[in-house]
Amino acid sequence: MKTKILFITIILLSISGFSQDLEDILDAETEETTFNTNATFKGTRIANGHSVETRKKGDFEFLISHRFGRINSGAYNLFGLDNSNIRFGFEYAFTNNLTIALGRSSLEKTYDAYLKYRVLRQKEGKKYFPFSLTYFGSIASKTLKDYDINNKPSFANRLAYTNQLLIARKFNSSFSLQIMPTFVHFNTVQNELDNHDIYALGIGSRVKLSKRFSINAEYYHTINPFESRAVQNSLALGLEIETGGHVFQIILSNSRAMIEKSFIAESTGEFFNGDIHLGFNISRIF
Repeated sequence: MKTKILFITIILLSISGFSQDLEDILDAETEETTFNTNATFKGTRIANGHSVETRKKGDFEFLISHRFGRINSGAYNLFGLDNSNIRFGFEYAFTNNLTIALGRSSLEKTYDAYLKYRVLRQKEGKKYFPFSLTYFGSIASKTLKDYDINNKPSFANRLAYTNQLLIARKFNSSFSLQIMPTFVHFNTVQNELDNHDIYALGIGSRVKLSKRFSINAEYYHTINPFESRAVQNSLALGLEIETGGHVFQIILSNSRAMIEKSFIAESTGEFFNGDIHLGFNISRIF
């Protein structure tokens, strides 16, 4: 009996020692492991503007964006539903960090192209890094024939450029915040009083309600708006729904435009006076 007790005691002590050694090894590995923070935002858009997210290498995304007329236009216009603007976008991820895209908007018959590159990524673990950083650069060409036929502007005169730094942090599984310092340049402006260079600072957020639903908000403060027209700061609120390969967003915004140079620098609606455009973004990833 004493031999059995001694034998069992030796086994238990050995198991305890092995367990302790294994726990120490796992703790050491955990301390040395670095994890990328995923899904700071669910899609590549917060509402009107871009999020820090880029697609995985080889992903092709087809994006349809739609904005109706102003809700306060009344029942005669079916509260804005009689009027609409639409943009089609085609986006391809050459790497996990680099996306290039083309788009066409019905508003001002504008063609746009952009490059999006993820520079830094938020990390947890040994190589902790507190935020993600993505660069966004776009060019837009207005092709609407709203000029005097005898004074046709050149192609270069109708170009506008946007540069942004998208800086975001995912604080927890339910809340993410992003700030967007922005520079927009217009080759031509409507009035000599207007600046060719527009500076703005944006802020956006995502609050996750459930596995499939979240509330997004986005606001851009224009530091030096155009002097010749009553430009308003862009504000957008959205409900985001994820359905497998689709990300669907229902949006309320004071801007009818869906590209940066327009909704940041040229929005004229006053959100709290009812100049609100109902819209949606829907994307399909292949």
